[in-house]
Amino acid sequence: MNYGLSAAWSIAWKDLRTELRTKESLNAAVSFSLVVLVLFSFAFDLGREELRSIAGGLLWMVFLFASALIVNRGFSRELPNDCLDVLVASPVPGWSIFLGKAIAGFVLIMMVELISLPVFGIFYNIHWDGAFWMIVFVAAIATWGIAVVGSVFSAVTVNVRLRELMLPVILYPILIPLLLGAMQLTGALLNRESIFGDNNAWLRLLIAFDLIYTSLALFLIDFILVV
Repeated sequence: MNYGLSAAWSIAWKDLRTELRTKESLNAAVSFSLVVLVLFSFAFDLGREELRSIAGGLLWMVFLFASALIVNRGFSRELPNDCLDVLVASPVPGWSIFLGKAIAGFVLIMMVELISLPVFGIFYNIHWDGAFWMIVFVAAIATWGIAVVGSVFSAVTVNVRLRELMLPVILYPILIPLLLGAMQLTGALLNRESIFGDNNAWLRLLIAFDLIYTSLALFLIDFILVV
């Protein structure tokens, strides 16, 4: 168990160092997020109250599309020189490989979100009123679900020729419950509501989604990697 966790952290650290050195998917995801947020700010001529009602949806649509650019590279970066075959054939457990990829994806997606949130606040005239860190908390829970499911389907589609197209097609429908919860909680926080009162059911949905899909992924990843 300790060996598996150590291997997972090593794989995550290796992926993070590689990405921070090349910045291939990170630059693409950040640029995409910022451009879309700026375009949306010009496209919607709404009052502050109207904007608050749709802000959660706008924000998570941007995060979702940017996340696909990150998780798509999770396993595909191992394809050159047959690195993925070597990694799968190594003594490292399959769940360690998956967990390392998911952790790296989670960190990179959170970086994109933390860069995008202040820009979102500026262009949409959002006054956080202490809600910023609670939104980051909600984003962290939702982002782990995206990273987990995205890493699984990145492994499934890694050898598909059109994986950049296939991954979003498979990924987005699975994430609908998570996105609904994240949008509702983010919108509630922007409207100065608590996520622990009437919105507690949405928070439980996010946590349950993370637990269920993380457990399924850890159980099935050995079969997925072999196939």
